[in-house]
Amino acid sequence: MTINVKEHHSCTHDHHHMYKEKDRIGERLLATLALNIAIPTAQIFGGVYANSMALISDAMHNFSDSIALLISYFAHRLSLRGISETNTFGYKRAEILAAQINAILLSLVAGFILFKAIERFIHPEEVAADIIIWLAGVGILGNGFSAWLLLKDSRHNLNVRGAFLHMMGDLLTSVLVLVSGILLLYKPWYWLDPALSFVITAYILKNCWDLLRQSSRILMNATPSGIILNEIKEKILAFSPIKGVHYLHVWNINSSTIGFSCHVVVDDIMTSRTEDLGRQIRHELLQTFNIKHAILQFETSACGNGYLLCESDL
Repeated sequence: MTINVKEHHSCTHDHHHMYKEKDRIGERLLATLALNIAIPTAQIFGGVYANSMALISDAMHNFSDSIALLISYFAHRLSLRGISETNTFGYKRAEILAAQINAILLSLVAGFILFKAIERFIHPEEVAADIIIWLAGVGILGNGFSAWLLLKDSRHNLNVRGAFLHMMGDLLTSVLVLVSGILLLYKPWYWLDPALSFVITAYILKNCWDLLRQSSRILMNATPSGIILNEIKEKILAFSPIKGVHYLHVWNINSSTIGFSCHVVVDDIMTSRTEDLGRQIRHELLQTFNIKHAILQFETSACGNGYLLCESDL
């Protein structure tokens, strides 16, 4: 077998670059974790001293994020493990499982915050506005920096996106707590403190639902959002000498990698020609649909009834 040395070197270089970039993701997760242990610790003590349910709610949310970040970090490290005979796709979906676990943990925290906020709303208590303002300011700085650290990776990694949403939620809730502290300096609206906890809970639950929905779609091998099977079929049929395309499957291997498989009907041509045709199709799928892992089965007649979807799954 002949190996193209230049191509092999390029492939090795790309893999090394990808591993280094993923290692940097782990470093950024660890840095964010350190920040999110220090900030909520100060907020919990300050919230108890200031008698502020909103500040304690914000701290509990932040503290849950520390656990979420720890889960995200270990899932990230696990996802770097290579393939094996028992795990032929590797451990890429460990990050998707982490996103689901984090969403469930957040839901539990939201339930606790909601329970305490209702209790405080019925029986309002005086709070120390000056301490609230100072600690909310610390939260804004720390959470803002944490969100910035994760922003780049959140665009292509669902696990990191979950952590980023946690940080953005913390940032926004710290802003709300700051506003309430400023208002309480001038108005004795002590009902405002638990009322803001309701807003924080609503934001947390919305993010939980989004994370659960996205991660569940990946675990169920659902067609990725924005991809239409018939558009892929028409794109492949545009190649000559393809006569038909059926049994299409598109799924997310993880949050950033899309897999694809289908049967392609062609005339009885040489194998070398189907290899060249396959390379052209894969290039087009990558450029148009960002499909990085495409499996094409060439055949000279449509198997089954030639349905768009596999008839065994109908």
